[in-house]
Amino acid sequence: MQKGTDKMTYLKDRIPQKLLHWAPLLLMLVFPVLGALYHFVNHPTDKVYSLLTPLDQAIPFIKYFAVPYGIWIFYIYVCIVYFFLRDRPSYYRSLLMYTVCALTCYGIYLVFQTTVPRPEVIGNDPFARLTRYIYNRDEPFNCFPSIHCFSSYMVMRMIWKSPARNRLNVTLISGMSILIIASTLFMKQHVIMDVIGAVALVEIYNLLFFMLPALYRSKMSSKQSEFQA
Repeated sequence: MQKGTDKMTYLKDRIPQKLLHWAPLLLMLVFPVLGALYHFVNHPTDKVYSLLTPLDQAIPFIKYFAVPYGIWIFYIYVCIVYFFLRDRPSYYRSLLMYTVCALTCYGIYLVFQTTVPRPEVIGNDPFARLTRYIYNRDEPFNCFPSIHCFSSYMVMRMIWKSPARNRLNVTLISGMSILIIASTLFMKQHVIMDVIGAVALVEIYNLLFFMLPALYRSKMSSKQSEFQA
């Protein structure tokens, strides 16, 4: 045991401190791994369901929302790196939440696949071309819950509770997250139930991973204080 500890200390001393500081960013390699796994479920199954409601049908298609929809994953990366720099616990929590929520979505897609009817995209302007690119790249399946929505809601919820929060970052992250969530509806990529399912998914895991353990620790601390008194 001592030999192993000495070896770790030796390696740590040999690695520059700056490199050690940035090393946790390697955990973000989980994103390309999850992206590769997504390809296994990004195709229609034997039965595909629809969660379309009259309210969804009343929402107009607006091609300009292709911009916030298209930059979604880069936005999530920026938020998570921001947490790494300003609030390290939120960085680790974000990676954990994203991973378990994404894997849960993949599991749901395998047994309960939904689809959303897409409109015909007319025109050859940049927004129409971007919309067609998004449609061609992403099959109209795997909608409930929405990955765009759960991840956008996740970073928004993280900044609300972060000790690094201020008026500027709360406004920017909340505003952009809401814009991306809205874009999933106006782009006709998702329906309202997909958004509700995404929010519920984040709340369930937040309860299981963070709220209940914190409540348990608080209760145990109170009992220990009473015992010592």
